[in-house]
Amino acid sequence: MGQKPEAEVIELTLPARSEYVSIARLTVSGVANRMGFGYEEIEDIKLAVAEACTNVVEHAYGEQGWEPFRILCRLYSDRLVIEVIDRGKGFGFDEKRDGLKPIRVDIDIDEVVEGGLGLYLIHSVMDEVRVTTEDGVKVAMTKYLRQDEVSSDDRSITKTEA
Repeated sequence: MGQKPEAEVIELTLPARSEYVSIARLTVSGVANRMGFGYEEIEDIKLAVAEACTNVVEHAYGEQGWEPFRILCRLYSDRLVIEVIDRGKGFGFDEKRDGLKPIRVDIDIDEVVEGGLGLYLIHSVMDEVRVTTEDGVKVAMTKYLRQDEVSSDDRSITKTEA
């Protein structure tokens, strides 16, 4: 018998066309709901996925046409990791990071330059974001599942005498 995998993986391949972004949003919404995320967290996840997919549609393939891109959802017991992966032209993230003003904490949102808002939104609503630019672009976004806000550690409960 094989061992249980560390994460369950759901993979979706879509054409890099704007009309398919809603399918990506709907898919991750269903996955996040099944995992137990709350309404606001699901809305944040949908926003981040839509922004990452829109970046693929608008920037990955240029005049080459509509190539497919992939979305991988990795379901762990404590988190959801969503990877949006294309094989289009990379953009030298390390060199451009400093120019993407919204990612910098010291920049006011009113100073947002065109082209930086999508990454800013993704960073602001997800717990972790990693961008790699080898053979295309991969945006890996992590949202941690917070089962409840009450600690299961009974030492956090204090008894008061009446």
